[in-house]
Amino acid sequence: MGVTRRAVLQAATAAGVAGAVGLGQTPLAGRALAASAPGDVVGKVTVGYQGWFACAGDGAPINGWWHWAQNWGQTPSASNKAIVAWPDVRDYPATYRTAFANLGNGQPAALFSSYDQSTVDVHFRWMKQYGIDAAALQRFNPTGGEGPTRDAMAGKVRSAAESQGVKFYVMYDVSDWTSMQTDIKADWVDKMRAHTASPAYARQNGKPVACVWGFGFNDNQRPFGPDACLDVVNWFKAQGCYVIGGVPTWWRTGDRDSRPGFSAVYHAFDMLSPWMVGRIGNAADADNFYNVATVPDLAECTAHGIDYQPCVLPGGVTERQRAHGDFMWRQFYNMGRAGVQSAYISMFDEYNEGNQIAKTAESQAWVPTGSGFLALDEDGTACSSDYYLRLTGDGGRMLKGQIALTPVRPTPPTTGGDTVPPTAPGNLRVTATTDTTVALAWNASTDNVGVTGYRIRRITGGTATPVGAAAGNATAFTVTGLTAATAYAFDVQALDAAGSVSAPSGQVTATTTGSSPTTDLALNRPTSESSHTQVYGSGNAVDGNPHTYWESANNAFPQWLQVDLGSATGVRRVVLGLPPNPAWATRTQTVAVHGSTDGNTFTPLLGATARTFDPASGNTTTLALPAGTTTRHLRLVFTANTGWPAGQVSDLRVYAS
Repeated sequence: MGVTRRAVLQAATAAGVAGAVGLGQTPLAGRALAASAPGDVVGKVTVGYQGWFACAGDGAPINGWWHWAQNWGQTPSASNKAIVAWPDVRDYPATYRTAFANLGNGQPAALFSSYDQSTVDVHFRWMKQYGIDAAALQRFNPTGGEGPTRDAMAGKVRSAAESQGVKFYVMYDVSDWTSMQTDIKADWVDKMRAHTASPAYARQNGKPVACVWGFGFNDNQRPFGPDACLDVVNWFKAQGCYVIGGVPTWWRTGDRDSRPGFSAVYHAFDMLSPWMVGRIGNAADADNFYNVATVPDLAECTAHGIDYQPCVLPGGVTERQRAHGDFMWRQFYNMGRAGVQSAYISMFDEYNEGNQIAKTAESQAWVPTGSGFLALDEDGTACSSDYYLRLTGDGGRMLKGQIALTPVRPTPPTTGGDTVPPTAPGNLRVTATTDTTVALAWNASTDNVGVTGYRIRRITGGTATPVGAAAGNATAFTVTGLTAATAYAFDVQALDAAGSVSAPSGQVTATTTGSSPTTDLALNRPTSESSHTQVYGSGNAVDGNPHTYWESANNAFPQWLQVDLGSATGVRRVVLGLPPNPAWATRTQTVAVHGSTDGNTFTPLLGATARTFDPASGNTTTLALPAGTTTRHLRLVFTANTGWPAGQVSDLRVYAS
């Protein structure tokens, strides 16, 4: 698990603030001339994107509650949690039930998985909606057990960025990565560089962007010397990259949280992004750092032709730093009056430290009871769950000169629009089933503005997965693509034009008709044949014993073997076998499949095909029938056998799918 940056850097806060001087303010400045022209990061707002949450059952290689719980192998609960703030999960199509108590409004406490593509799509849709230009995907040491999951996340971020029209780039975090100097180069060449081919990959000055966070920090997690760090920076530049450095707060003075002797490393980067989490906690701190860090840092970068991307943070929820947005806005204002053009938001989805801007529980109604989590209204001011996304969008517009520079926050904590979700759909019921479908109906939800549609979800082990949507006033939906003779559970949510999502309806269960795909429809069913020799009658093929078999009359092709399934039945798969004894040498039989509903008139279901039976691989072969095949009497017609001049079958198994 990547250790949170705040935990290690918190100790530097006191030294940093104590070393700062003066609280005065300088006059408003015009936009400074950046070293580079606007591109995908210069003149843009970038968010740090962790993408490091997983849930049991989501298919992630890490196979656990990654970063949600202290013990990833156990379901998150009030006594097993690794987060300090609770996400608002109403927009996520798929969520996973936890062991926390229900939310204050009575709804189940569920969490999202970053491994679900639908989750990443939601996050990048928010970025686009709220005016965020780029996402820096955090990539910790990928050589250990987390590597396969992190590799997959890079692909999911790429897909979402491409579909939503948001830029992304890779941001390496070198914390606790002892073999970093060699590994980071191999990882870029072997894995991450391929993503720069994406039209959504961020480019600056015509070069793909790569970021390295952690060089020069004065702590045990990042013990690298300046020579090793400079080697890595220069290597990335030689690869044709525009290289950003996530550096200590006091990079310019080379003290406090910075190791001495790193000036050459810092000045080798194309852009510098000094860290700020844990350094400031209120508007007065922000004003202080404007004088002692932002203004002189920008001047230093400008003098050396380096682009500057300082951090802006919303503040910790648990520490009650946010002041309903005034703390974050003061930072934006200070950046604007200094002439800063680019900003890095720390962070998008950092629920572990509580400095996330992604949608967060707005009140105790949306927090698990007894969890101890604070909501966005912790200081008594109601804030919508998307407030800090909206605030980030307005801050970015101010830095870009699209709205006037102002110390007064223009973003209202609530939108004053439609904040009321629809009521839950009522009386969800099953109206019909087939072997592959379940038809559902429900009573319409109500909404203060209007319901725009419904989301239908399948529930498996507490996990809700969307399986369809009904638009407008529709109150019915048929779920398709199901498996015969299988039990399913479903619920439905209502949506409105503001994007609000209702609580789920009550659940219903339904079992599809037909036979299970694991049920042999031919077992012990009546059989008939064209002929048999000695004691090898047709019944041997369906008695479940692989050592008894049917054998037709010899030297008398064609021959046939037939089973009566009892009624017209959907059939997709026929498995034929011969005795598994190695004495039955490999042979090929040519066989066709015919079907009949009355036992008299047969039509071809599958044309004659040569099928090999090999004892080394179980001595079986599978015949796949076309979709929609229905028959009662199934007949196999044999016309050749390379191992013996007769039709031979020890196992005739028939399956619905």
